[in-house]
Amino acid sequence: MRRALVIGINEYENPAIADLGGCVGDATRIAEMLEANGDGSPNFDVRLLTSDKDDVSGSRLNAEMESLFEAKAEVALFYFAGHGLVASNGHGHLIARNGKKGSWGIALTDLISMANNAHGKPIGSSIIILDSCQSGAAAEAPGILGSDVAAVGQGVIVLSASHKEGFAEEVGGKGVFSSLVVEALRGTGADILGNVTPASVYSLVDQALGAWAQRPEFKANVQGFVWLRKVPPRVPLETLRQLPVWFPDETYLFPLDPSFEPDRNNVPEKYRHIPADEDNIRVFKQLQKCNRFGLIVPEGVEHMYDAAMDSTGCKLTGLGAHYRQLALDKRY
Repeated sequence: MRRALVIGINEYENPAIADLGGCVGDATRIAEMLEANGDGSPNFDVRLLTSDKDDVSGSRLNAEMESLFEAKAEVALFYFAGHGLVASNGHGHLIARNGKKGSWGIALTDLISMANNAHGKPIGSSIIILDSCQSGAAAEAPGILGSDVAAVGQGVIVLSASHKEGFAEEVGGKGVFSSLVVEALRGTGADILGNVTPASVYSLVDQALGAWAQRPEFKANVQGFVWLRKVPPRVPLETLRQLPVWFPDETYLFPLDPSFEPDRNNVPEKYRHIPADEDNIRVFKQLQKCNRFGLIVPEGVEHMYDAAMDSTGCKLTGLGAHYRQLALDKRY
């Protein structure tokens, strides 16, 4: 019950519109990422349309868009890589292969309206990802006296490669924006539990592009948790479920000592009389992984090893306290 329509257009019939080089490949890579989760389990049921082998005319794209939002689904995702523009009347468009003035392809107002109207009947959440110039127009509609008003309805998320006046770049035969989205979906944008969300994708893209590059935009009107793809958790779930056991409350200092260090040659001579404890070693390895991903910190020192040698301890960070509470609430 998760459907995705993925479109990539390189070639255009209108001689006034330059062909592109990376959109077909970008769409294909996005489709491959969306089809399965990191463990190989099915994710989105993807319909991929690319200009090298499919009809990507305006009539076909609009028909497929209508189909995407008509049938019941937990999540409906629309991805487009190709040319986009904002016409003189202020309305944005995604340009179909046969696009021309007055009939460019998909009107962004139509795309957003369909997504807005589909919420709850029959779509739970709609995700729109656009890698085209001026794609930020998708999140705006012409308002009174030339002002702009947010057009994103409940249950709709829009992630665009550029703002309303911006451009989307290609480098090395790939879209800069889409390449970053693919990396995020691959797992770079995953949270501790392995969830890749639209917000985490935007965060990665936004940081990677910097202040002087094309500026992506993110608009969302959702109340529930929406994920794009799942990859293996950064910290094993069985480890995360031990957080309430190791830390009876959020402020507890978990005591460490030299018995937690497995390598006795790595222990200062004055502590070598303290035998290594296999149970402590097992726990310490898990605590170190939690430390690596910002869930716990050693007390008063920089490294977990030093906390063990100094017989101090470790404590939860704010993030660690959050995942401790999720474990208590049996949320994973």
